[in-house]
Amino acid sequence: MGIESVMAHEYLDGLKGIEIGSGAHNTFGLNTINVDQGYSPLYKQHQIDMCGKFAKIDLFANGDNIPVPDKSYDFVISSHVIEHFRNPIKALREWERIARKYIFMVIPHRKRTVDRNRPLTDISEIIEAFQNNLTNDVDKHHYTYTPENFKKLMDHLGYDAQIVDPDDKVGNGFMVLIKLSK
Repeated sequence: MGIESVMAHEYLDGLKGIEIGSGAHNTFGLNTINVDQGYSPLYKQHQIDMCGKFAKIDLFANGDNIPVPDKSYDFVISSHVIEHFRNPIKALREWERIARKYIFMVIPHRKRTVDRNRPLTDISEIIEAFQNNLTNDVDKHHYTYTPENFKKLMDHLGYDAQIVDPDDKVGNGFMVLIKLSK
């Protein structure tokens, strides 16, 4: 179901990965297991309304604390997920711990989503959240992103990141491919 990303297939076909917070209505068509903290009744119903089914969760865990060995998957992928983390740096570091090759994200673009009227997040807020070891208290969009401010975060973290705007799935976000060093 849904539109699959050409870019994701270009880099991730033939590899094994973890998808954080998969949705049946927003598939990538890749070889992944779905990691999620649980079946949110609202999100489950949204998936059913969109495509008649919901994504099976293979591993119940928070996306920033996944009980798998280091470098046990080729990639971590997510779509419209990173904005839900109160501490996105912690999540990114966890994904880097797990993935051998890539982190691939589709991130909602502030100007093309329900976040359009929210202020743009300054990366200093994200750095402060990491320094204070903040954790999620509610499931909501904690931060708003554009390719420009997300690139600043990638540069701050020292990631080799390719950013493509708009995304090639629905077009309401942008894609980030982080190539992890060996």
